[in-house]
Amino acid sequence: MHNDADHFHPLSSERRRSERLQRLLTRGDWPARLAGQLPGGGGRVGLVDHALDCPEPLGAAHTLTIAFASDFHAGPFTAAGLIDGALARLEEADADLWLLGGDFVSLHRGKLEDLAARLAERRPPAGVYAVLGNHDHWAGGRAVVRIMERRGIRVLLNEGFHLPAPWQRVWLGGLDDHTDGRPDAAAALGGSGDGRSPRIVLMHAPSGLLDLGEAPFTLALAGHVHGGQIALPGGRPIIVPSGALSRRYPGGRYDLAGGRTLIVSRGVGCGFLPLRVNAPAEVLRVRLRGGL
Repeated sequence: MHNDADHFHPLSSERRRSERLQRLLTRGDWPARLAGQLPGGGGRVGLVDHALDCPEPLGAAHTLTIAFASDFHAGPFTAAGLIDGALARLEEADADLWLLGGDFVSLHRGKLEDLAARLAERRPPAGVYAVLGNHDHWAGGRAVVRIMERRGIRVLLNEGFHLPAPWQRVWLGGLDDHTDGRPDAAAALGGSGDGRSPRIVLMHAPSGLLDLGEAPFTLALAGHVHGGQIALPGGRPIIVPSGALSRRYPGGRYDLAGGRTLIVSRGVGCGFLPLRVNAPAEVLRVRLRGGL
């Protein structure tokens, strides 16, 4: 359990007033219940595959399969069917490691206990790890961490470690949210050894690349952008959430300089409207092969 009392920003009085108003206007989660009956509101959650090779060995194993889910946004704008679908896809992925990209809640923590309990029902061999998103910080980051970790889901706040055998050479680092957290890339990536360790960076938003700077990594996983959530045919976002790199990296795989790869998920839930248009919900399955 984290005990860093200085890590979390206090909620402003303006944010508290805004949340109280939004709770009042969305009482009974009526937007999500309505959206579940409309096209795009409670639609199918896809399982999207990516494959990535790296020259460094992973350990005794040659392959690490990662399931990545982000932006559940459990709350008044996300239909229950989307949460159910994401949990089913996580199970279907048959992964060695689950990584969760934050924004577990939307406006408040009311549905977090149930979501955390359901996420904790399965224990992949390498574990389940998470970072916080901006909505989690708004809802009270310290309490979100406490709820998740009580269920055995470790929240990485600018920290990292080597995975257990047979992936013992792989370094997993969790970077705090770029806009509402207190990101420290050196802490997240520190201690990864001799430079021959494959590095996986878990972060909430693609703008976390600005915090990482030129630091080497093998794979960074992010969410936050939702693919725009409302996009033109072909997937071009109309509006994107805050973040300097949100429009540049709205969703998909991006091969960056220095042999680095960023993969951004469109996420699961809905953050500002209870609909998705041309930006379907997804869980990612990434097969990382080492020593190639």
